[in-house]
Amino acid sequence: MNLDLDGKIVFVTGGAKGMGPAIARAFGREGAKLLLIGRDMAALNNLRSELADTGVFAEAYRCDVTDSAEVDQVVGGILAAHGRIDVLINAAGGTGPVGTAAWETSPEAFDEIITLNLNGCFHMMRAVLPGMIARRYGKIVNVGGTFGLKGRAGRMAYSASKWGLRGVTKSTAIEAGPYNINVNYVAPGMVDGPRFRERVMPEMARARGISEEDVVAEHAAEYALRRISSDVDIANACLFFASDVSRQITGVDLAVDGGWAAL
Repeated sequence: MNLDLDGKIVFVTGGAKGMGPAIARAFGREGAKLLLIGRDMAALNNLRSELADTGVFAEAYRCDVTDSAEVDQVVGGILAAHGRIDVLINAAGGTGPVGTAAWETSPEAFDEIITLNLNGCFHMMRAVLPGMIARRYGKIVNVGGTFGLKGRAGRMAYSASKWGLRGVTKSTAIEAGPYNINVNYVAPGMVDGPRFRERVMPEMARARGISEEDVVAEHAAEYALRRISSDVDIANACLFFASDVSRQITGVDLAVDGGWAAL
């Protein structure tokens, strides 16, 4: 199927970490022009060089999505240079406290993950939407999480940030729809990768007194498909929402989780 993304200007936040690189590679294979932002310029430049070696147009910008003034400055510079942003993929985010009950969560830890996962997406959407509205075209994909569809013990702060992002997504979809702008929410389940292996697994293993291998097995057993998602699974969902194949879909939650949220 031709997704017709060749030449589209795709803005990916959190491009260098987590699911960001897989998302960037997927859009690069479709011929998109990539604008990658994040705080780790060394990692961003490594990814940019990798993409360039395969013939993909990519630029890297340092930007802290939690700083609205910095977001406005970076987006303004990009619009001045390129004239438009066709697609925004809000992939920047964090995990927040793991294995911590609501009453044990500090106000600082709660505020930190809300600011990153929710406010950061809002800042980006606020910055790019006026240009999309003027052109009567745009695709926004907010990468959330299934803990924003179902609560999860020990992950209250993260869950709150992703529930909030769903509300931002749905309300903005209604407001932007008359301007031919689609706004959707991809909800990954647990995604196998560095963040899961290096942060979530060890913390859950310590909190529950089990091995890291048992943590993986328990997660997989909760899913209908009995397997944990990969970053490529999430990238493919982003491709779908960024293309006109999904032109009549907006304001929806798409769980990419092997069936966990449906059970």
